[in-house]
Amino acid sequence: MTAKRAAIVLAVVFVAYAVLLGWRGVLLIGTGDPVAVILGIAVLVIPVLGAYLVWRELQFGRRTEALARELEAAGGLPVDDLPRRPSGRIERAAADEAFEKYRAEAEAAPDDWRVWFRLSTAYDAAGDRRRARSSMRAAIAHHDRS
Repeated sequence: MTAKRAAIVLAVVFVAYAVLLGWRGVLLIGTGDPVAVILGIAVLVIPVLGAYLVWRELQFGRRTEALARELEAAGGLPVDDLPRRPSGRIERAAADEAFEKYRAEAEAAPDDWRVWFRLSTAYDAAGDRRRARSSMRAAIAHHDRS
């Protein structure tokens, strides 16, 4: 299953969950008991917050995919030729070398979304998801400004 399909399936499952949870919240509010009403309102907040978070993640994925297509069309996608361990993880020394290269590019051209995108892919390949997402957010922000 592709990541896109998995995201769609999870979004559909979330919608079903949100509807069921929302209905429970409405039923609690309908009792008229002050404690149940407060609990019902709190229960209704969960699907709203969840919907916002799911929407944000889907937007992030959509925007990342659009940047990848644009970079691919321009021939600027990084080549994944780093040496790997038998487990598939990138060799640490090679990863450090790639990070330094992409970091230097980002320092030299801090407003160029392409270098932030490439830095993000290097972090992602090494399994550093937090830094990969942060770099991709920077790439999206710089792309929007350009």
